Amino acid sequence: MKAIFIVYNQAYNQEIVELLEKQGQRGYTVWSEIGGRGSIDGEPHLGSHAWPTMNHALLATVDDALVPGIMDALRQTDADNRKLGLRAYVLPVEESL
Repeated sequence: MKAIFIVYNQAYNQEIVELLEKQGQRGYTVWSEIGGRGSIDGEPHLGSHAWPTMNHALLATVDDALVPGIMDALRQTDADNRKLGLRAYVLPVEESL
């Protein structure tokens, strides 16, 4: 079991949810309107007058077999729209309830 933590521009919200469903992942938790700035490039997403866009974050607990397909789809989504900003991290799940 793995956890995939995804941080993305709010413009991606529906696309990310549909991507997960298409890959066979039903469950997730979303945090909306999160500020941040990428470590490599891109504009800050701070919800301010100067930087009005915001991010969302999503955490999904995923069966190991689904991880490669989800990560490949996320990589393609990011490559298609580099300026929007998308990061994803795969973490081990030691225990769940």
